[in-house]
Amino acid sequence: MNFEKIVILDFGGQYTQLIARRVREAKVYSEIYPWDAPLATWMSGNVKGIILTGGPHTVTDEQARQCDRSIWSTHVPILGICYGAHLMAHVLGGKVRTADSGEYGEAAASLDVSHPLFEGRSPQSRVWMSHHDEIEGIPEGFKIVASTSNCPAAAIANDESQWYGLQFHPEVGHTEGGFEILQNFIYNICNIIADWDMASLAELSIESMREKLEGKKVISALSGGVDSTVSSVLVQKAIGSQLTCLFVDHGLLRKNEAEEVLSVYRGEMGLKVILVDARRRFLDALEDVTDPEEKRKIVGNLFIRIFEEEAAKLGGIDFLVQGTIYPDVVESGSGQAQVIKSHHNVGGLPDDVQFEGILEPLRLLFKDEVRELGRELGIPAEMIERQPFPGPGLSIRIMGEVTEARLRIVRESDAILREEIAKAGLARDIWQYFTVFLPVKTVGVKGDERTYANTIAIRAVSSADAMTAEASEIPYAVLRAISGRIINEIDRVNRVVYDVTSKPPGTIEWE
Repeated sequence: MNFEKIVILDFGGQYTQLIARRVREAKVYSEIYPWDAPLATWMSGNVKGIILTGGPHTVTDEQARQCDRSIWSTHVPILGICYGAHLMAHVLGGKVRTADSGEYGEAAASLDVSHPLFEGRSPQSRVWMSHHDEIEGIPEGFKIVASTSNCPAAAIANDESQWYGLQFHPEVGHTEGGFEILQNFIYNICNIIADWDMASLAELSIESMREKLEGKKVISALSGGVDSTVSSVLVQKAIGSQLTCLFVDHGLLRKNEAEEVLSVYRGEMGLKVILVDARRRFLDALEDVTDPEEKRKIVGNLFIRIFEEEAAKLGGIDFLVQGTIYPDVVESGSGQAQVIKSHHNVGGLPDDVQFEGILEPLRLLFKDEVRELGRELGIPAEMIERQPFPGPGLSIRIMGEVTEARLRIVRESDAILREEIAKAGLARDIWQYFTVFLPVKTVGVKGDERTYANTIAIRAVSSADAMTAEASEIPYAVLRAISGRIINEIDRVNRVVYDVTSKPPGTIEWE
């Protein structure tokens, strides 16, 4: 299967992944490559358009990032966004300068709506700017098709060569009609047929893995979460009984989690699953550890060692399947991104993995795409709609040292939160919710007696893809009921707080 696609060259911009998402939302396949990838590694007959992303650099700097210059001879439409537009202007003979002051946030733009790029848009539109450099002189053959009061060349176009540059960011929701601008580039200029969907992805992935894994024995790291479930079922569809799933109980699970998910896996879904009880090993390994990065790496390392041990018992295992998704890769600092936090299945892996290879069939998908793929594969709704749960489990929902006493507190408080959210009918309205143990003691009163006990934080967010998130507005009456139950039913807790931080600047998990 060889879909028409848009290639995105990543110059380190903060919105690169969002651009890829927007293209896929337009039902067109997209792939991201680093800015310096040789054209021969990604250019083929099915590339119908190229997007150059934003980035933190200045194109006139000596060490500025520049892509393979042969892209200007491909006869494929090219759209440059922010830094990508600067690069286009600079390389093709225009002039880029550092402005007297940067422009960040919303701006009012005047658009030439007679141009195919802005077809159907309002002549006066709100756009999102994030730049300090600007195009001062446009290259020969270009014309200005949009401007703002601070940025005369907010969009430039060379229709003969099909080269286009946008100073603003059409991929973000703050740009009015930005998605439609990208659709105009994809459909009107690149002339791509919108035929990419999860059904196509499932078919392509299964076919590819069936060919790659012929005659191979595979184990899958099955955690109970959406990502590992979908990746395991995808591989099972490809190779059937060649796959054995391993469910490792690391003692860091939510209340009754192991029993609940194993019942569905072995019953309704018919997966071949081996349960490994490693609770003591993980708790011993995490003893006295307080640094969150170290926790993640310890968990990731120990997971791999257990998988290797179990693979040795089974004999002749060639591949390990993991449920890595795109936000894991981005936050772990792969490619052009800075490390935000290492995910146990990316930044936490040891260097000497004893497998022929690791399969990550969801590596380029966002969380909402994973859920959509799971529905396409016929996975039960109760598994697809499960709360996202990190691989290191409750260890990163305990600030500081992980102990059995603290695990009991965060596990019970999380169960109360989930029960009350379900009772209030909010389970489908909130994307993710959980509790966090804080090693912060405060003075309180229980039964007319002074207490000096711990604090529990509630985290609840709304998000589509885990890349950005907003705190959910849980009704106060529900919060009061949750707080009351946690304080009354759990010893050593006398205070409950609610986290209203968005992502960014915070992350969804506290560690």
